Amino acid sequence: MRFSQIIGHQETKQLLLKSVQQNHVAHAQLFLGQEGSANLALALAYATYINCEAKQADDSCGTCGSCVKMNKLVHPDFNFVMPVTATKSVSKDALSSRFMNEWREFILASPYQGLNEWMQHIGAENKQGIISKDESRQLVKLVSLKAFEGNYKIVVIWLPELMHPSAANALLKLLEEPPAQTLFLLVAQAAEKLLATITSRTQILQVRHFTEQEVVQHLQQTYNLDDARAGQIAQLAEGNLNAAAKLTSEISSDYFTFFTEWMRHCYSRKVNELVEMSDKFQAMGRENQKNFLLYALNLLRKVMLYGVDASLIAFLPPTELDFVQKFSKVITGNNGGELSEELNQAHYHIERNANPKMVFVDSSLQIAGYLHKG
Repeated sequence: MRFSQIIGHQETKQLLLKSVQQNHVAHAQLFLGQEGSANLALALAYATYINCEAKQADDSCGTCGSCVKMNKLVHPDFNFVMPVTATKSVSKDALSSRFMNEWREFILASPYQGLNEWMQHIGAENKQGIISKDESRQLVKLVSLKAFEGNYKIVVIWLPELMHPSAANALLKLLEEPPAQTLFLLVAQAAEKLLATITSRTQILQVRHFTEQEVVQHLQQTYNLDDARAGQIAQLAEGNLNAAAKLTSEISSDYFTFFTEWMRHCYSRKVNELVEMSDKFQAMGRENQKNFLLYALNLLRKVMLYGVDASLIAFLPPTELDFVQKFSKVITGNNGGELSEELNQAHYHIERNANPKMVFVDSSLQIAGYLHKG
């Protein structure tokens, strides 16, 4: 993977590039970020850059022998350790090395997926993934070998917080006395679950969430979505590209159009129209209903922020700007909190299988009253 394939994160990319260019590469680094962040993607791009044979100022070349192998995840000096478990195809001796074909498929499909997707990919059913104590022996053997082709032997450990205590202690010993020309890139989501002694021996890189605008850009490039649909998904994804990928198949309605129509009818107290809309709401299906209400909450939050200070909204799709400007005049400190609570309650009831039509009509009547309270 190359840095250019990762949307945004220019500040982090520059930090990683400079560490290589100035020969300040720490032997153990912790890429810390939530699920759906760029932590694994950045670790992959960084590893590719380190062993690139024709480094550019801002990226790996992508064409040298090392880059070609790294992009296919088959470089002999590039190794992975990840949580696994016994499956139908690997009934015993469940080690990372026995799942490398599946791992390559998984990561090449998307480096933003999470543990649940990985477990499904290998057919783990309901079993929990773990980096076992047996993995530690393999890890010691692995790093005892010299690099075959590159300047460094690189070991990426995905989700080290799922290490068995024996494996964690073995890793700690390796970090205390690191083998020459060997790099450990730990890609974690929960630093508090790691041994404090491991964390203290790593150089920590905090990887932020993707911004809403970055999620929109990713969706447009990857799924060829239009501005409106990409914007609606980005609001719900909250910087998580894994969640955004799932939402591309879950969202089947134009949430923005439905929300603006709903608010207009509530403001005008058009009960007949609201009852008709409740039929459309019911037809959405429960997952879409929940997603729509989350979208409504997110958009309402933007309206409230815009009313306080327009500069507080970092990104607003053009289709929403006009509505937010006008609606912000109706939302005040008197009714904003009540509207948010009503939408939260509607989501709560839908989650618990309440009748969606009844929930929608009841919320509509409450919202109509709150809008005129402002």
